[in-house]
Amino acid sequence: MSETPDKPFLPGGNEAAAGYRHWLSRNAWRFVLLFAGVLAPLAVFVALADEVHELEAVYFDAPLLWRLHGWHGPVLDQVVVVVTRLGYEWFLIPADVVIVSLLLVRRRWREGGFAAIAMLGSALLNMASKQFFQRDRPSLWESIAPESTYSFPSGHAMGSMTFACVVLLLAWNTRWRWWVVLLASSFAILVSVSRVYLGVHYPSDILAGWCAALAWVTGCYLMMFRHRRPWRRRRALQGGET
Repeated sequence: MSETPDKPFLPGGNEAAAGYRHWLSRNAWRFVLLFAGVLAPLAVFVALADEVHELEAVYFDAPLLWRLHGWHGPVLDQVVVVVTRLGYEWFLIPADVVIVSLLLVRRRWREGGFAAIAMLGSALLNMASKQFFQRDRPSLWESIAPESTYSFPSGHAMGSMTFACVVLLLAWNTRWRWWVVLLASSFAILVSVSRVYLGVHYPSDILAGWCAALAWVTGCYLMMFRHRRPWRRRRALQGGET
């Protein structure tokens, strides 16, 4: 009986295995982001899109719409209208422009390009999706802030989630990241819920908008920052990033 060799037959086998382990330890976060930030949201979006395309009712849409409609009151109506306006023309669009402009002025070319592509691409993707699916708005009651465009996916939900993901990724290596997590996520949730409260979007429109935004922004980040871990602190860039 032959003895089992102490070393692998292929020269350099141990070095190769160590190299693979090292590569996995440095890049495992990419697979986590790929699954949690791209594949899982896309799976949810495709499932919802299939229901919409087949003109099937999503089981949780009507109950949630009626539940939020039960909260209606004069004061809350005014607050929600302000929130929904902040989620588009009053705050979101100006904030997108300011963030991209500041990054470019500071010569943070890659961050500025990432923010611009993520935000503009999200808006274009939303408009194209609305035209493709052509889902009518809910008509369970007369809204105090009616809309005339198509419903799926929600532009407010997609835009606010895109904004939240972009600022979170840009701020993650700073000491403000947990404040950004709290404020940005709260902003996206409030804006999105306001659309259901007003009766101009189905909850499935909101969920689809969130998923599309998360997949798009995460994909942009993985493409444009191949060698950066989002949670690794690094020194401030001097003279911009190439």
